[in-house]
Amino acid sequence: MDLNIHTETLAAVLGLSIALGALTSRTNFCTMGAVSDWINIGDLGRMRSWMLAIATAMAGLVGMESAGVIDLSTTYPPYRSPQLAWLRYLTGGLLFGVGMTLASGCGNKTLVRIGGGNLKSVFVLAVGALFAYLMIFTEFYALAFGWMGSFTLSLDARGIDSQALGSVVAGTIGGDAATLNRALAWLIAAALAVWAFSNAEFRRDPDNIAGGLGFGLAVLAGWWLTAGPRAAEWKEWAEFADVLPSRVEAQSYTFVGPMADSARYLLDPTNTALLNFGIMALVGVIVGAFLYAIVAGKFRVEWFRSSADLVRHGIGGALMAIGGVLASGCSVGQGITGVSTLALGSAIALLAIIIGSALTMKASMWWLMRE
Repeated sequence: MDLNIHTETLAAVLGLSIALGALTSRTNFCTMGAVSDWINIGDLGRMRSWMLAIATAMAGLVGMESAGVIDLSTTYPPYRSPQLAWLRYLTGGLLFGVGMTLASGCGNKTLVRIGGGNLKSVFVLAVGALFAYLMIFTEFYALAFGWMGSFTLSLDARGIDSQALGSVVAGTIGGDAATLNRALAWLIAAALAVWAFSNAEFRRDPDNIAGGLGFGLAVLAGWWLTAGPRAAEWKEWAEFADVLPSRVEAQSYTFVGPMADSARYLLDPTNTALLNFGIMALVGVIVGAFLYAIVAGKFRVEWFRSSADLVRHGIGGALMAIGGVLASGCSVGQGITGVSTLALGSAIALLAIIIGSALTMKASMWWLMRE
């Protein structure tokens, strides 16, 4: 058995994330931008790109699961858990949507902006990492939001062993859960792809197409690296390691939890066991965006226009972190990675993120008009 499999996996994630950071910079793929274009100018190009990313990830994932190539029985976070924490997903999604709008971008876009020289996003990342750390590694979450646990629906008490849509349908009206999951995944992925390409302007936009396909494929690659053919070997290596490495579960891209993990690592930088998929993804996206910005001549240092701008971004970073942890993911972690598993909680979080962002934009426009 290759004793370096953990290092190899993290190195592969780093390389993949550098490519993702460069692609995101080149194509301007942005989930907040997708909502902004829709609300402010009626342009659905980037929204179609976001849905294409979901379709790509979902179709690829169901294909790999059907072929027995990957195993998603245990994931981080537990997307298909029978514990449907609907209030957390809803509240967290709304808070994240508000936060990413105030902070001028979601977690992924924050990293891309840092790579391009935006110091405002460095501040947003620092605030986000602080609050994500408090939510995950201290008692802050239990004290502030522990009461939400009483609203969680235990689907397993109703004989449903997963919150994946097909499993819920099978447990409600009957049928084989695996077959229904496959059928629904193919149907939803096809519908999203058809909707994306039904627009002639979108079909003529190589950036939006490349951004959607590329991000979806990156999510698939993440699943394959952590749940694919070598996943069992990776987990076995971790079990016998001198120090159990962090987050050795099936997973793919998400950007709020990794902020907390990065803060934890910086507090103990000699403990390399704390390095994980999320940290490599975070660093890789920044590096990829930086390399693209340098090559394309787009590196620009940017700072806050005013103290009000600083406060706004700080509040946005805090809300993104709090909301992202509550929702178990961000507009990428739940909005692409989670939704690709057909988890109901991910769908709730995705809709809540879009609604939270859209309402914040509407409120901001009203305020500007009032002034």
